[in-house]
Amino acid sequence: MDAHKQFLIEANAHCDGPCGVYDPASARIAGEAVQSMTNKMITLAENHGSDCGSAAYINTMSRYAAIKEEEAQKCKDELLVLWTDFFKPQHLENHPDLHNTFWMAAKLCSACKVEVSATHAQELMDAIEEIHHLFWGVKGREVPWIRAS
Repeated sequence: MDAHKQFLIEANAHCDGPCGVYDPASARIAGEAVQSMTNKMITLAENHGSDCGSAAYINTMSRYAAIKEEEAQKCKDELLVLWTDFFKPQHLENHPDLHNTFWMAAKLCSACKVEVSATHAQELMDAIEEIHHLFWGVKGREVPWIRAS
């Protein structure tokens, strides 16, 4: 049995395959979609006044809500992978607020799923930006924060 142990290596990965690929970009893209759908929902409601019972309004609002919820969950999943799989105990030495940063970002994802709040959508984007800088700082790289939208 010990002869087989010489071929074992430790693998660090966010999935069953040890690709070692981590990047907060997917969380940013999902967060941007959450913010976009939130803003579209607010605008649609403001522009429809008393006509909120029409089939076109209900259909469009339902689609926006579905996309917003899916993207908020995707954002949360991406953040949780970074938090639980990429970051290690030694990162807490230089970033003692790491757990709270991720926990609050995940809570914002949940809030964005159940609310239509431009404020919370922006707070989510701010949290993702903070995590972006934290992540790339740990990797020793300066990667600019660039939004797609």
